[in-house]
Amino acid sequence: MSQSISLYKQLANHKLFKKTINFDLTRIKLVLHKLGHPEKKLNNVINFLGSSGKFTTLYSVKSFIEANKQSATAYISPSLKDIRERFWMGNRYLTHKEIKESIKFISKQRVPLTTFEVLTIIYIINAAKQNTKYHLIEAGALFAKDSTNIFDFPLAQVVVNINKQHLNFLKKKTLNEVIFQKTGFLSNFTNIYIGKQKPNVLKKIKENLKKNKSKINYSNTWKLIKKNKSYFYQDKKNKIKLNTLNIHSKGLLENLCHAIKISLDLKIDKKIIKKTIPKISFEGRFQYLKKGKVKNKLHLNEQIMLDGAHATADAKNLANYLKNIKIPKYAIWAMMKNKEPDFFIKQFKGIFKKIISTPIENEKNCMSETELYNIATKNNFNVGHAKNFNKAIQMITSKEKKLIVCFGSLYNVGNILKKN
Repeated sequence: MSQSISLYKQLANHKLFKKTINFDLTRIKLVLHKLGHPEKKLNNVINFLGSSGKFTTLYSVKSFIEANKQSATAYISPSLKDIRERFWMGNRYLTHKEIKESIKFISKQRVPLTTFEVLTIIYIINAAKQNTKYHLIEAGALFAKDSTNIFDFPLAQVVVNINKQHLNFLKKKTLNEVIFQKTGFLSNFTNIYIGKQKPNVLKKIKENLKKNKSKINYSNTWKLIKKNKSYFYQDKKNKIKLNTLNIHSKGLLENLCHAIKISLDLKIDKKIIKKTIPKISFEGRFQYLKKGKVKNKLHLNEQIMLDGAHATADAKNLANYLKNIKIPKYAIWAMMKNKEPDFFIKQFKGIFKKIISTPIENEKNCMSETELYNIATKNNFNVGHAKNFNKAIQMITSKEKKLIVCFGSLYNVGNILKKN
């Protein structure tokens, strides 16, 4: 068993720590108080919250900061291949040994915590030891009582696209409540950046922020524009070509533009941003596998793409991209429970020749291949099912030129990347 799986199991089986999500800041604040408030040592905190695009926006900002010869720690969720990916310390990831020691240290405080709270504290106590310029922190679900909402004076709070994800955590299961939980509890006297939103969502965000005393930057201050076959970021002062071969969808390009706006406000030079864009790629998001064990099992004329899309808004973004690809397309679909599989799969009408449903290996809280098969069948897709990813690939691979899209879950994408 890998050290990463071992650490996740240690957290899951710990008597003090609960895997169940429980929104309440009392526990984490108590531990931080006992530890002498290490969170207060984190200068220039930038929170990233919302439904779709937290990681890609954070990663882009981090890339621009580092290209500017400055340093940043980063806390992300979830990890794809290894628990260490959650904890970037400015020039390296935390080691398995450091994570293990941190868990022991936290458990000595004798405070019952959720797993996500423990992970957040691991990040904070280790980031507090680093001499870095910025601290970039991705929220978990919602934000009001998320364990990352514990910083008194963040430098900025970045709100990415908000959609119906995380309804299952709410008593009032409405989009308005999701918007309120994410934006009604933002800090005052900071810089708030609002990413591209649907008009009804933007209207509600503005209502929630009416009394907020922060400097609020809405996404109408910049544009993603297309000229011929090229995309550009544009604001009143700048026009930057998005010279990238790795970022494929409109949604991801908008996240990149959002990050450019933030980075320009951080006084990062436009030339540095331009040079950095071609180097940015997002693991597990519209990612084509160019080599590796999984890729080697396929025929030369078969391509394989991974995308962790699991919300309806993400599905629309992926579907719009796939509509422009002219070769036959097949899908391998896996999904966690508490999502909206019916709405999700409906977005792909007329796109795939065939869908194979699979469970997510080593995940108890995933939907079974049969459940997904039944949902796809009801929606009139040509569908098959397999007990695991390897069998799904065997059912699809042939000499026919095609694109195989693996989607529906970041956890499944992480498993495929490990196999590769």
